[in-house]
Order: sequence, then structure tokens, then C-alpha cells
Amino acid sequence: MKPLPSETGQDPVSEDPAAPGAGTGSPPLRALAGPVRGRLAVAIGLQAVAGLAGVLPFIAVSLIADRLTGESPADGDALWPMVTLACAAGLLALACGTAAGALAHIADNGLQLTLRGRLARHIGRLPLGRLTDRGTGEVKQAVQDDVGALHTLFAHTLLDVVAVLTAPVPALAYLFTVDWRLALISVLPLLLGAFLFSRAMAGAAAQMAEFGAALGRISAAAVEFASGIAVFKSFGRGRTAHERFVRATEGFADFFSGWVRSTLVTSTAAVLVVAPAVVLLLLTVLGAVFVTQDWMTGAELVPFLLLGPAVAAPMGVVGPRIQQIRAGQAAAVRITELLDAPTLPEPTDPAVPDGHHIAMRGVSFSYNGHMDVLSRVDLDLAPGTVTALVGPSGSGKSTLAALLPRFHDVTAGTVTLGGVDLRDIPATELYRRVGFVLQDVRLLRASVTDNIRLGRPDATAEEVERCARAARIHDRITQLPDGYATELGGTVALSGGEAQRLSIARALLADAPVLVLDEATAYADPHSEALIQDALSALAAGRTLLVIAHRLSTIRSADRIVVLEDGRVTEQGLHDDLLAARGRYAALWEAQRTTAPDESDRVPHHRPAAVPAGRAADDIREGSAR
Repeated sequence: MKPLPSETGQDPVSEDPAAPGAGTGSPPLRALAGPVRGRLAVAIGLQAVAGLAGVLPFIAVSLIADRLTGESPADGDALWPMVTLACAAGLLALACGTAAGALAHIADNGLQLTLRGRLARHIGRLPLGRLTDRGTGEVKQAVQDDVGALHTLFAHTLLDVVAVLTAPVPALAYLFTVDWRLALISVLPLLLGAFLFSRAMAGAAAQMAEFGAALGRISAAAVEFASGIAVFKSFGRGRTAHERFVRATEGFADFFSGWVRSTLVTSTAAVLVVAPAVVLLLLTVLGAVFVTQDWMTGAELVPFLLLGPAVAAPMGVVGPRIQQIRAGQAAAVRITELLDAPTLPEPTDPAVPDGHHIAMRGVSFSYNGHMDVLSRVDLDLAPGTVTALVGPSGSGKSTLAALLPRFHDVTAGTVTLGGVDLRDIPATELYRRVGFVLQDVRLLRASVTDNIRLGRPDATAEEVERCARAARIHDRITQLPDGYATELGGTVALSGGEAQRLSIARALLADAPVLVLDEATAYADPHSEALIQDALSALAAGRTLLVIAHRLSTIRSADRIVVLEDGRVTEQGLHDDLLAARGRYAALWEAQRTTAPDESDRVPHHRPAAVPAGRAADDIREGSAR
């Protein structure tokens, strides 16, 4: 029952806001219990019956002891009804307790299945930008950790609370019928434990908030340490890479030690005064005094020794149960926030684009509703052309590109595809026409074939292999233990460049006519970069490309180069024309020329230099048609 954070629970969420809860007092938890309210109510009833029936054997034993030690001891026939009562009550308690636990677990399993399905459907309708901005940690915590906490809360904690609150009531009522004076003494440990516990819990809300914040700092420092260790080592700072993590853990240790010291005496005393051994010792000593003073008989002392410790039992488990309920409330809030996150509006009047011309008119976008990241952008992407976005860091390149696959919706203006506003195009139709290859490749824990087939699950093995060859990843796949059937994400992992080429094969198979490329070679080594560029050339052939470029030397042959500054288009045109204008692009070009050697023309394109790759892409399309 210690009111310290040594026991941390996890948590749940909301369904029908009107649904009654499970008695925890939290609106999200009450709503969450709605789908399984009936089964939980039956489980609670069964557990209450089990708690009441569990007291009867002790009462029967007490009556048997009284009959055997009385002035006229009862014969065996008179005792058998009480023996039968004790056995029947014990079996009833066992049966009802088992049924309550089974029913609560069944309800919990059904609730987890329902809730995870609801979360999956909702997450599937969220703007992709929200997920990429916040990462997968929030989704993982809600779907796995928070929903998993329902098992503890609903399958165990709820029944435990019912049990510890049910059994003491009949036990105490019976003790008062035996001797009211010793019965009052039996209540004293409970009252003293409640007083000490309330003293120990003073200020616990603020302490729990700091406890969670401290754990968050440790988690953040651990992630930074793990993900950045290579960078630290490359600069000779391997020994100091863990400093922030150490500071976070030391700060947590100082905070936690101080909290423990401030509550140690009262929390330990609260545990001790309600401990069964202490309560039993108290009743034994005082009961012996009562017996020697002829205030009660030895037989009358028996029920106090059997049932007295159960009276104070609730205080022995209240601390951990409160922690679990509070953790459940916190999880309910987190899941509810995720479920309440606004989804991309589905078109009320769906339309199909006529062609693949992309037009942006007066486009503005703000993440927070106060400051525009993009402001009044006008841009056209003609079919079959390459448009490159360049500009300093923070200029809005990634944000502008994210509007095309509708990772976000514009806050002003329109983005149209084939003359139709993206917001009027169904999501499935949009992603058949707009694809993207990003720096950070995500591969599924599935076979190589299934990873490539992600955009076209019905593709044949021949089509998958043809795309893998065009993406320059086929040879690497054949070296894997099971070839195309090899499961990724377990013992087999691909390098960054290999994963990028596999994602290009995926995009080739999907065959979207419009593509967004976010510096796909940014983290590749020279050998991988060359292979990726070849794969991108195959991918680009005959398609409309919007390329985010950081190395200007890779986009010199683009049909249009668009320079962004502070969310506005300040220049656009061909490479040579922009150099001649001696504006912002020329300054960026000169700055990169002075810090890096010149590179060959690497923009993925469909001009004569890329004809072989274009033929490969044509072969893919012809094979698909066949």
C-alpha cells in the first residue's frame, strides 16, 4: 500500500461518453467501460458474492469452536450442518471468484480488441503529417501500452477492490455480535492506517506529475544517447555522449530519494499497523486480557483471531490500487486525445481528376493557426516535368511538398490535381496517383515481397522481381536467406541504401504518375548513392516529379527550380537562368561550390541521359499490362 511511485501502472480509454463507468470516477474510464458494462457488472456481482461467501467458513469454524468448548458440548450430529455450511460456502466462494475472474478477462479481451480496432481505423484517417511530426511513439503507447493496461485495471484491480471492500463488512458485523468492545479494537488499525496513509499521500498529485516528467526526461535522454552515439563517437566524444542521460538519471534519483525520505516514516507505519501479523498480535494480546478477566470466553476469541485481520485488509492494498487507477485515468486521457484528434475530412462529393496537372493557387499553411509557414504560393507542375524545391533550412520546402500527398490540408488557397481540389479526391484515389519516396524509409516486419507489394497487393511475383531489378535491389534480395520470402525486421535487416532502393521498387510497382522525392540519397554512401540514382532514374521516367533538393548539383537539369524563403517563392526558373539572375539561388550555388566538389547531373529525369532507365520503366509497365 505504500504511496510511492514504486508501482506504476498503465492505462485505458473512451467509447460512448454516456456509458457508465467501472466505479473509478474518471469520465474517460466510465466511457471506456461502456462496451463491456454488462459483463463487468456481472463479474463485480460474482466477486461480491465470493467475498461474502468467503467469510462464512470462518464464522462456521467460530461457531463450531463455541459448541465444542461450551458447557454442554454438542454431539457430532449437531456440528455437521455447520461443517456443511463451511464447505458449501468455501466452494461457492471459489466458484464465484473463478467465474468473476474469467468473465472479467473475457470482457477485457473484447474491450482491447474493440478499442485497438477503433484506434487503427482512426489512425488510418489521421493526416500523415501528424504522425510524421510526432513520430510513432504516441501511436505505440496508445495502441500497445495504454490499451494493454486495461488488463490490469479491469481484469484484476476492479475485482480486487470489490473483494477487499466486501469481505470486511460481514466480518465486522459478526464480530460486533460476539463482543462489541473487541470489535471496536479491531477497527482501530484500519482507522490509524487510513490516517497515516492520508498523511503520506499529502501532495502526491504534484509529486506524481514530477515523477512522470522525470521519467520522460530519462526516456528522451536515452533515445538521444542511443540514436546519436555514432555522431558523438565520430567527433571523438564517445565518453561524454552519455552525459545528458547520466544527468537525467541522477536528477530522477535525487527527486525520488527525497520523496521516499519525506514519506518513509508515515508510509512504513501505515503498512505496519494494518499488517495481518500486527493486527493478529494486537487482538491476541488484548483478547488474552479479556479472557483472563472473564470478559469473554476462549471460544469467543476465536472469530476475532480468524476475522480480525480481514477488517484492516483494505488499507493493505489501497496504495497499489490507487496507483493503478491513476495510471488508468492517465492512459484514458491519452487514448481519448488520440481518438479525438481531427481526421482528414472525407469529400462529401468525391471527384476523379482529369489528368495529372498540379496547380497551387494562393497556398498558405500554418501548423499552429497563428504563424504561416507558407504564404501565398502559386506553382504549376506540368505532367512529365521535374520541379525542384530549394532554399535554406526552415524555408518551407518539406511543408510544401507534404501538401501534395495531403499530409496536411492547406489553411488558405487550393491545391488541385487534374483540375480537382485534393480535398475532393478520395484518399484511395489520391494515393493511386501520388506517390512519395522519403529519406526515412519505413519497412514492414514482413517478407521482401510483401514490402514491395504494399501499394499493389495483387501484383505477381514476376512484376515484383521486374521492379526490384529496375530499382537495383534484386541482386541483394537474392543473397538473403530466403530470397524474396525473407522476413525483414527480425534477424535480417537492410542497410539504409538497400532499404531506400527497396522503397523505390515499391514506388515503381505502385506506378503513381506523380511522385514526391525528399532527398532520397541524403544519407547514402557513394556506392549506394550511385545505385539509388540509377533506381530513381527508372522511377522518374515519364512521371511528374516534385523534388526536395539540398545539394543543388543534383538538380541542375530540372525543368523548373523553385526557390523558397520564409515560406514564399522568391525565384523560379532553369538552373542557368537563375545563376544569371545572381539572386538567392546563385548565392546558394556559390556557397555549396566552395564547400564541396562539383557533382555530375544526378536529377532523376526522363531526358536522353536517362533513356536506358526509362526503357526499364517502360518494360515494367508493359509487363504489368501483360
